[in-house]
Amino acid sequence: MNLQSDDFALFGLTPQFAQDSAAIDAQWKHLQAQAHPDKFAAQGAAAQRVAMQWSVRINEAYRRLKDPLARAAYLCELHGQPINAHSNTAMPGSFLMQQIEWREALDEAHTEADLEALLSSVQSSKANLMQECAALIDNQQDFASAVLPVRCLMFIDKFVHDLNQRLDALA
Repeated sequence: MNLQSDDFALFGLTPQFAQDSAAIDAQWKHLQAQAHPDKFAAQGAAAQRVAMQWSVRINEAYRRLKDPLARAAYLCELHGQPINAHSNTAMPGSFLMQQIEWREALDEAHTEADLEALLSSVQSSKANLMQECAALIDNQQDFASAVLPVRCLMFIDKFVHDLNQRLDALA
């Protein structure tokens, strides 16, 4: 194992958006078993520290690979197209209008049924953007064009979080 390997190489996966979640899980368990600090107890503190570094690195890679949105952002960054979500907030007007409509609908929703209907609409938009990311990244290898839908998905995830908080408050 090489600490400098990208996440896909570390996990022995093809660097692409579409991934088998069960394969990621299985490889994570395998790698963690190899790098567990207890396995190096007889080799001293230095070996245990190195094993701990490996364990942290494996967990970081697992977190990125397991989450489709994080995986898409990571693939863009690997190909020289950083997402820059904190510094670049420009979005298409149509997406901004959709965000305003969703926020207004969230403010006006007073029942669980209202919130569930809104969540269904948002999840549908999210699914469409995920398909767009898959096509741009895996089929077209167009990482520059994939940046925008990835950034849109980040906004949607934040909104879904807010929506779920409102649903939880009603329960």
